[in-house]
Amino acid sequence: MANHTNRTTDATPRLLEGLRELAETATRTAERIGAQVEQAYRMVRETVEGGGTLFFCGNGGSAADAQHMATEYVVRYMKNRKAYPAVALTTDTSLLTATGNDFGFDFIFSRQVEALAKEGDLLVIHSTSGNSPNVLHAARAARAKGVRTLGFAARDGGALAKEVDHIVIIPTDRTDRAQELHLCIEHLICEIVEREVLQ
Repeated sequence: MANHTNRTTDATPRLLEGLRELAETATRTAERIGAQVEQAYRMVRETVEGGGTLFFCGNGGSAADAQHMATEYVVRYMKNRKAYPAVALTTDTSLLTATGNDFGFDFIFSRQVEALAKEGDLLVIHSTSGNSPNVLHAARAARAKGVRTLGFAARDGGALAKEVDHIVIIPTDRTDRAQELHLCIEHLICEIVEREVLQ
């Protein structure tokens, strides 16, 4: 029978340190990017008011954020209201694997933008590095179709900063903190859109 030594570690200090770090990053973000967030809100609101569709994309944790936000618009966030058109380009496994197999992973989002997006829609791109080829191709495909683009990134925004119409850049080098604040900001935008847009 194996000998098990009961060892406990007090994780509280590290947990509290992490929460304070997130709060500090959020405060720094609030102080620096008010104008960026205001413009992002206006782009989303104009799309919803105009009856356009919000398309979301990203990789990994950013793919989860894309799906999360599309759901908030289609179903509800803080209040019951009509469904807003929103699509996560990260969810159709048959389409993603077929595109990856036939054209390459770099085109899994752009192919969908070519097929589905139209003028009056908005493509929301999540990429903390701003350098993932598949989101860059998606931005270019949107531009070719006259579809506006909104990016959420970190660090210096990467190549994405030059490919989108507008970008919100979280002032951090940490991917996780950037994703947490992307979601926070987008939730706030969704909350205001629900409150302000006529039902």
